Amino acid sequence: MAVNEDEPICRLSHPIHPHTLSRIAGRIPKSGCFACDKEEPSPSCTFHYSCTTCDVEFHDICHVYPRKLTHPYHLQHPLTLTTQNIEVEIISNTLEHGYIFKKCNWCGDDLRDGSQFYCCSICNFCLDFSCSQNFPTLTITNPKSHHHSLSLFPWPLLIPCVACGLVSLLEPSYSCFQCNYVVHESCIDLPRVIKITRHPHRLSHNPFLPPTTPPCRVCYKIVDIKYGQYSCDHEGCSYVAHSKCATHKHVWDGRELEWEPEEPDDTEDIASFKKVGKNMIKYFCHEHHLKLEKYDSVRDAKKQCQACILRIDSYDFYNCIQCEFFLHEVCAGLPKTLAHALHKHPLVLDPSPILDYNSTSCSTCARESTGFMYKCSKPDCDDDNDTFQLDFRCILVLDYFTHKSHEHPLFISTSYSRKGIISCAGCKDTVRSEYYLQCTICSFAMCYRCATIPYELYYKYDTHPLSLCYGEDAKKAYWCEVCEKEVNPREWFYTCNKCCITIHLECLLESSVYIKSGVTFYLGSVTMSILGNNSQTRPVCYKCDHRCPDHIYYKLFEKAFCSWLCIWTSDMDSFENVEPE
Repeated sequence: MAVNEDEPICRLSHPIHPHTLSRIAGRIPKSGCFACDKEEPSPSCTFHYSCTTCDVEFHDICHVYPRKLTHPYHLQHPLTLTTQNIEVEIISNTLEHGYIFKKCNWCGDDLRDGSQFYCCSICNFCLDFSCSQNFPTLTITNPKSHHHSLSLFPWPLLIPCVACGLVSLLEPSYSCFQCNYVVHESCIDLPRVIKITRHPHRLSHNPFLPPTTPPCRVCYKIVDIKYGQYSCDHEGCSYVAHSKCATHKHVWDGRELEWEPEEPDDTEDIASFKKVGKNMIKYFCHEHHLKLEKYDSVRDAKKQCQACILRIDSYDFYNCIQCEFFLHEVCAGLPKTLAHALHKHPLVLDPSPILDYNSTSCSTCARESTGFMYKCSKPDCDDDNDTFQLDFRCILVLDYFTHKSHEHPLFISTSYSRKGIISCAGCKDTVRSEYYLQCTICSFAMCYRCATIPYELYYKYDTHPLSLCYGEDAKKAYWCEVCEKEVNPREWFYTCNKCCITIHLECLLESSVYIKSGVTFYLGSVTMSILGNNSQTRPVCYKCDHRCPDHIYYKLFEKAFCSWLCIWTSDMDSFENVEPE
């Protein structure tokens, strides 16, 4: 029997031969609504539904939950809509043997007291309301993943799916008994060829893998070679990923590439500079030539890398021969376009000035920066409401990351694989960001803000670089050179072993360390300026009434603020009535 997909189905009919409900003019079913058993008119509609085959009628919204239904999960008998009070063991539509249902037979969730569910009194089978609304197809002809038709397996699948290797009790499954093939509904149409940003080559779905298979390169857990996974077909490449890991919405962009030609690798087009002479380059976003310089150990606060905003105080760097434009050699070498494991789409280097202060935050570490950003190349990206962007510190953290504070390598872990509350080993705070780094050997985890803290920094009153110390079991007391308060030796701090100097992390690494002076932002419709701060200026903050301690301060409505926090906690509506200093 042909069924019109635009019209609802009578839930009393058998799924193999479904009946279509007809729309009848009039709000009052003549024989009463079969679902709610009431003859009152529907208050919001001018029609009702009727099934002439089953001889039943429904209000316009009641056909979704009739008193009885025939469900694909239990084709043996009809299911009856039931409500029970577990405490007093009273059941509406009272069952003769008084059986008390406590869990849904499909998903295993507890039935809440007073909730509605569908049950079979003959088999003691029940479905909670959520599962009862899922009506999977009984037979799938010409499936993409198999050469035979597949039939619905009408019980929760307790064995691994052959396509993904996982056991999922909540998902309908289909089987081909002559091939001993059982697969989840969502795995029937898995793409055969995909491309993810974590690997430079395309990946193909294979039903099994060779014995010497490495761990999954997304979750870094063991891969069961008996089941389908994604792997790289390039000679000598052993990249492999679980089927569900490789096709997760945060990893894969949703494109099937089986019949699409492979894109050429145009490395010259994505290079950010061209060599124009010995130690001379032309950077793509700067009008002058840049010269490679050796660091001469002379620290200048004005020399800041335009890309990452950190000071030029070590390593080689590029210097504009006509203006004050500086780039670390590492930062200058990053391409204009790259694929990063933190996002499913390619990222494009955006060197343009940031005009909106709300757009200065990195999507992974939430740190404000006025430097260059890598942004998602897809304007219709559906991952977040805001544009996904990475600052230069986070872009250098690869999916296989080694940190000096931990003996094991760290890997990118995201919110969809998180189990329980995760605490950062650096700041000891709960990781609330969607992205963080985790060890697969032990429970060590770290947020991106801590993972990208510089290993070495200079203090203006010390000739040696200060090293980041990751806590120690020290019995003697340490005191901060800047604020003169005690340093907790179990927390991270900076130290110089030659000069016996210790400094709090937050005292040396200012909250505005990645903000450069001389920039003007728009905070909504208000203009905000970032000005340089030194020993001669040091204005008093309008909010906290302390002198601004960092290398920059914020100017808003002719008032000075030492930090973004002071601006955020101020009543900006009252600023316009304040006389300038």
